[in-house]
Amino acid sequence: MATDTLKSKPGAQGATGGLRRLLLDNGALTALIVLVVAMSALSGDFLTADNLLNVGVQAAVTAILAFGVTFVIVSAGIDLSVGSVAALSATVLAWSATEAGMPVVLAVVLAVATGIACGLVNGFLISYGKLPPFIATLAMLSVGRGLSLVISQGSPIAFPDSVSHLGDTLGGWLPVPVLVMIVMGLITAFVLGRTYIGRSMYAIGGNEEAARLSGLRVKRQKLAIYAFSGLFAAAAGIVLASRLASAQPQAAQGYELDAIAAVVIGGASLAGGTGKASGTLIGALILAVLRNGLNLLSVSAFWQQVVIGVVIALAVLLDTLRRKAGATTGAAGASGDGGRGKQALTYVIAAVVAVAVVGATSLLHNDSSAGRSQKIGLSLSTLNNPFFVQIRAGAQEEAKKLGVDLTVTDAQNDASQQANQLQNFTSGSLSSVIVNPVDSDAAGPAVRGANKAGIPVVAVDRGVNKADTAALVASDNVEGGQLGARALAEKLGGKGTIVILQGQAGTSASRERGAGFAAGLKAYPGIKVVAKQPADFDRTKGLDVMTNLLQAHPGINGVFAENDEMALGAVKALGSKAGTSVQVVGFDGTPDGLKAVEAGTLYASVAQQPKELGRIAVRNALRAAEGKKVEKTVKVPVKVVTKENVAGFEG
Repeated sequence: MATDTLKSKPGAQGATGGLRRLLLDNGALTALIVLVVAMSALSGDFLTADNLLNVGVQAAVTAILAFGVTFVIVSAGIDLSVGSVAALSATVLAWSATEAGMPVVLAVVLAVATGIACGLVNGFLISYGKLPPFIATLAMLSVGRGLSLVISQGSPIAFPDSVSHLGDTLGGWLPVPVLVMIVMGLITAFVLGRTYIGRSMYAIGGNEEAARLSGLRVKRQKLAIYAFSGLFAAAAGIVLASRLASAQPQAAQGYELDAIAAVVIGGASLAGGTGKASGTLIGALILAVLRNGLNLLSVSAFWQQVVIGVVIALAVLLDTLRRKAGATTGAAGASGDGGRGKQALTYVIAAVVAVAVVGATSLLHNDSSAGRSQKIGLSLSTLNNPFFVQIRAGAQEEAKKLGVDLTVTDAQNDASQQANQLQNFTSGSLSSVIVNPVDSDAAGPAVRGANKAGIPVVAVDRGVNKADTAALVASDNVEGGQLGARALAEKLGGKGTIVILQGQAGTSASRERGAGFAAGLKAYPGIKVVAKQPADFDRTKGLDVMTNLLQAHPGINGVFAENDEMALGAVKALGSKAGTSVQVVGFDGTPDGLKAVEAGTLYASVAQQPKELGRIAVRNALRAAEGKKVEKTVKVPVKVVTKENVAGFEG
């Protein structure tokens, strides 16, 4: 394995000085040990076999991406496209094996080839096109994501069962993603330490001009380096999609930043010339332990982002202090067998210290479960939407009233992050779980894990596919869509042209609202739908999409948006037309939506009662945890709110 062997300067003597040198020379490893010990001391749920395996699974995708990025950073480059390439490769595999009917083996080969091709394009633009790596890979980030959306038409594609086994376990306990991570790590170590291209990476990163003058074909080497990055991104995308049982076109957004952070935390320099596979693995584990532990400790979803940023900065600062303290980095392959033996001994000592300290702290949690109140976890698809903020508020009010300990997490519209949160809930000492799925299919595997653990799951607002839920607490979205169609059509006098702003593809809420609206519109043949476009339940996207649609259809009379956020974006795009020549109907009855109804810019909102959804979900989750009977489906009534009745409506 190629390592930047850390050599201490003489000076620090004795046991204290040796320990200080050991810690400084292994900054990332020290940070990981401190985190593990701290989480073990703070949470009795952290140090369990199931949870530690969860940490490994949650680190797998980031680590595999980061191994590929390690090659690039060692050679003084950067790759911002790995997240998009991962999503594109997974989408190509799923589409090829299902829509195109290709044999699964051929589909896998095509997916891997897609990743390599993206890497080669990056390498060509950088080596021969003379583009800065930042610009070239930023362009590929956009192209890859766009192609993923084009191929999938914006909707998740079910993954082939034969490949989905990559997200399963061997023997019922050993996760396959962890094995894939280990294999990819060993390949990375071998390439860096035992191959010509690995030594070339260090040479190019140390001094590209000197490498060129010494006879290295730098341009060809960069092609290979970025091809490696694309290959590893494809592998990560396949593993991620296997965990979610579906290829999500929006998957792995922002993962490129996690991958780069893992490499840097692991001791690599963005200036190039240093980096190693073991350090990258430690960096990925630090991020996974941190997120897992913060979930278990019920830290606010908003504060989690702050804490993660601070810890990343501290980990890199520790590495900087190590370098200033006198540690030096050797060239690739310079450490020799003695250096590798010393490094192996360091890891053994670190493991022994960690096990001893963790074992001692675990005694603090003996019998700590006695007298605990019921603990319920709530995973929301996003807290960047007033509707879901109100669900949280209602759930917290009911939990406080019932004396329930409620932990709330924010998936930030990332199906993979939600899967991690649900796994953390499953491995913790929770009585039951409430989930508001980012995607109904992607939540299935994680909910099935809770089913196996005997933890009841209640779905709120959106259902979960291919898994058992104790109850679904939701508004009748189909009826709401029909009511919205009737309200808009009657306001338009039964004739006119309209556009539809759709929600996030793959969610049951979007499907059901859209189906209900289409069914309701059949009674009004004079109404013509001239365009349908997804805006992902987001106000900003609603504004952008509506602005674009107005260019093609300036004479429309009405807009139906599948939630109030998109409707408010449409109102902004319409300007003075909103509420006058163009009527807009939203869905949800959020506070901002109701204010717009009162002002007359929004004609109507099909109002749900999000706080009531949260309250009922907590009550049902508690009943399920206590073994009491709960209704399989609980429908909360919806109501069309217009200017005439908005004053009397309470959400």
